[in-house]
Amino acid sequence: MVYLTRKAEFAASHYYHNPELSQEENQRLFGKCNNPNGHGHNYVLEVTVKGEVDPRSGFVVDLKQLKETMNREVLDAMDHRFLNKEVPEFAKKIPTTENVAIAIWQRLAPKLTTARLHRVRVYENPDLFVDFYGDE
Repeated sequence: MVYLTRKAEFAASHYYHNPELSQEENQRLFGKCNNPNGHGHNYVLEVTVKGEVDPRSGFVVDLKQLKETMNREVLDAMDHRFLNKEVPEFAKKIPTTENVAIAIWQRLAPKLTTARLHRVRVYENPDLFVDFYGDE
């Protein structure tokens, strides 16, 4: 089994708010991140796929196809977007780094055919990242 990781970057804004909580509870729980005008991050995304090396091509996955899939499914949808308002997954879900990683997994997993998605890693900043492994 070979694991291959492709990296990409995107910028997006968001805010944390749970409509089931009072404004005071939201402010206490989320602090500055509860500002309805949002704040932004420069995210780093790592997508790791796994599979066997195709003896004909020498590839686990065609890197060009993986890049195109990541661009179409993730970057085109999330780059320079206000996640809460422009990305359907976050209309009713708080766009935490954890939920961003899960949403990216859900977008990519069904689109990958030659290799299986192994891990989605999302860095919100250099000191914080989330790994999501799906069903494993």
